[in-house]
Amino acid sequence: MEGPPATMPAPLLLLRNIVTSFFLYADKSLLNLEHRYKFLASLRYILISAFFFLLNIFSHEYSKNVSKTSKNIPAARTYPGDTGISRALTQLLSIMNDVPVSSRKYEIVRTLSEKVLDGNMSECHAPLEEINVVVLSAAFSRTLLQLESRVAVIEDDSEIIEGAKGNFSKLSRVARAVWYCLEAAWSRMGMSEVNKGGKSAEKLAAEVLWLAQKLAQCGNVEEAVERWGSANKLAWLALSAEPRLQGSLVKVSVFLLKQAKDIGNDKEDDEGNRERHKQTKIKLLMSWLPLLCRATNGTDTPLLSFSEKGEIERVLEVIIEALNNEEQEKILSLWLHHYIHCPTSDWPNLQDCYSRWCNSSRRLLILQ
Repeated sequence: MEGPPATMPAPLLLLRNIVTSFFLYADKSLLNLEHRYKFLASLRYILISAFFFLLNIFSHEYSKNVSKTSKNIPAARTYPGDTGISRALTQLLSIMNDVPVSSRKYEIVRTLSEKVLDGNMSECHAPLEEINVVVLSAAFSRTLLQLESRVAVIEDDSEIIEGAKGNFSKLSRVARAVWYCLEAAWSRMGMSEVNKGGKSAEKLAAEVLWLAQKLAQCGNVEEAVERWGSANKLAWLALSAEPRLQGSLVKVSVFLLKQAKDIGNDKEDDEGNRERHKQTKIKLLMSWLPLLCRATNGTDTPLLSFSEKGEIERVLEVIIEALNNEEQEKILSLWLHHYIHCPTSDWPNLQDCYSRWCNSSRRLLILQ
């Protein structure tokens, strides 16, 4: 199975961090010297620009080489399973990760994937249904890892670039002109890690949602819910992501919350399974409830309609109120913190759920 895409080799990453520390966080003596000699200040930041420009070129070439190498992985390692149909489906879903949405071939690959999945389901044959579940689960895990890796790269590079921009705001016109020229060159050459990563991350998030929907159709969405709930690092990074990416991640969370509501409600489940399902729901809420509170409406259209927001609020209430008193307190305390501290959003509104928990807590205290 493929891992997350390579972003930058370790030597280049180390070099970047060393030079960044030296140039952006220079010691006091060097800064004092710059104040006295404006030419040295300009030279310093021109060197920074040139360094990041070259670093992006090397990183871009390295990524292309890694991509070429990955295509030579033996078939037995790339495509799990020992049937032609499982290998075909795995290949299609893997290619879907690689082909840009802007390419006309992307829709072809996605349509072919749909046909294979639907064809397997229509046969009502257990081995074919199992192939769908196994291959989709592997694709969901792989795409989720790629998404988390890409969002982490965006966050890391954004901090460095914003730091550099902050320092450049104090420079001479010449130095600022050099910076903006280099930025424009990066964009034209398609090597801006932030922009390139943002588009890729949004695409990967859409594919995670599509894979989750397919798993739900195959009757095995539980694994997707569990893995999404465990993606706490991605959930934390999402809080500072750009609005369009936040919107894509909210859509995944909303879909999987709807699915989670009905997981573990089978009365025939033993105590161990019921506890496992409950912990899965708690992790899902703890990881993604902050994003639901803080995500903006995006740049184009609202993320959810008024009726959809109301539906998700009811789903959240059902999940929360099925927990014990202490578990409810943990979830609602997290909700209250993010809900109150986000002035631009009033959703999800769980005030009624919070009031019911308070009343329940009072009754428990009285009965003691």
